[in-house]
Amino acid sequence: MKNLLLSLSVLLLVSTFTVAQDSKDFDAGIAKFKAHDYEGVISQFSTALGSPEHNKRYDEDLYWYRGQSYFHTGEFAKSLDDLKQAIYLDHFNKGMILWYEARCYDKLGKPKDAEESYDDALKAAESNKKTTALIHYDRAQYYLRHGQKTAADADLAAAVAFDPNVQNNAVAHAVVAGPAIKQQQQPVSNATATRAPGEEKKTQVIVKSNPNTSGTGTTQAQPGQTPAAGIPASQNTELMTALAATYKDEKRYALVIGNSNYSKELGILKNPLNDATDVATELRKSNFEVQLITNATYVQMREAMRKFQEKLTAGPRDQTVGLFYYAGHGVAYQDENYLVPIDAEVKFEDDITRMCFPVQRMVLANMERTNSRMNIVILDACRNNPFPATTRDISGGLSEMKKARGSFIAYATAPGSVASDGSGRNGLYTQELVKALRKPGLSIEQVFKDVRMNVMRLSGDKQYTWDSSNIIGEFYFKF
Repeated sequence: MKNLLLSLSVLLLVSTFTVAQDSKDFDAGIAKFKAHDYEGVISQFSTALGSPEHNKRYDEDLYWYRGQSYFHTGEFAKSLDDLKQAIYLDHFNKGMILWYEARCYDKLGKPKDAEESYDDALKAAESNKKTTALIHYDRAQYYLRHGQKTAADADLAAAVAFDPNVQNNAVAHAVVAGPAIKQQQQPVSNATATRAPGEEKKTQVIVKSNPNTSGTGTTQAQPGQTPAAGIPASQNTELMTALAATYKDEKRYALVIGNSNYSKELGILKNPLNDATDVATELRKSNFEVQLITNATYVQMREAMRKFQEKLTAGPRDQTVGLFYYAGHGVAYQDENYLVPIDAEVKFEDDITRMCFPVQRMVLANMERTNSRMNIVILDACRNNPFPATTRDISGGLSEMKKARGSFIAYATAPGSVASDGSGRNGLYTQELVKALRKPGLSIEQVFKDVRMNVMRLSGDKQYTWDSSNIIGEFYFKF
């Protein structure tokens, strides 16, 4: 028995070491990629993929980053092989992968395959305007090289409409403009008229002048606008204008995750994908730059969090706001809340700490280390325990978390309580959150009070939302 316990202990220690080492190797490879050390990425990730003991949860990203590196070193056939493997493993960033695939086919002299991949890439990236713009921009040059100027002009116009800064973004992705591109720059100043709502540059003042007034620094209350509580409408307009001027240079970044497509054992959820998509749409209208991922694996959630933290770190100190929203399965275990990726396989309780995503340690703590003046975390994850076979230390619903500096934490239900997934397009909580986000003139506290009141009313007082805050300063989703 002692020998058996010793063997199990050694096995657990080796497994834990392997997971930690894989994480370090992955982070080292990503650092090389960001430094444009593509040969280093190829070497690092080839070694990882060649190891039979490596953590296969990283494979989709290992192939994706090595595939890009092969492209940038001119090994297009090898790049194609890795890109196709990343697609096979269901990497979430299909739009970008298919775009690189199209570029590889172009370099290999296969125009038919290239055009099919460009079309597939645009379909896969349709929810991401910046990626869509890059694909249109690159395909415009492809058409120019093949003498199809009319098609090139149409793609260039579409690129500018989706993202007026597409040229700057293209440089970062090594997309070099063709000679006819310069002739198309005149319409850029008018591109705002063709952009989707909420896609304005993040640095512009978010209170817009009333077209019926002669000044440029005042606004009038619009029909349906809700004045700030306790303030007459005339004074509220002045307050909103003053606040808008104060926060006009504020950078807003959001990471929105919706997980629905779980295994039958965990329980497939109907609403989270719609919840996340609808919240992302409303946040964009409130000048957030949104990173939206749906049906995410553990590695995808981790990578998205890394990118999110980088955005907040690069933002101006005390002029940056970060918002994290999650809809899907979640559990409370040993004084920590965990978000459940779609690939979580939890057979024993300690699997939770390895397979699931910790909110306090990975979300709040990382947001707190950045330049963000305010960190907003919204969790619509209070469903029933998805791991019924491991119930001893797993509580129903989520637990209240320790407050991080400048944080506002909102839960769909009170700590320890659960909420149903909902029968309509959205869960009840997110349904009312989306409505509240649309109302101008509400402070963040008023938004969530509005949500609480409506959720309680519509649930017959069965569901109580919960939030906790130690924020300093004001925040309005819509002025």
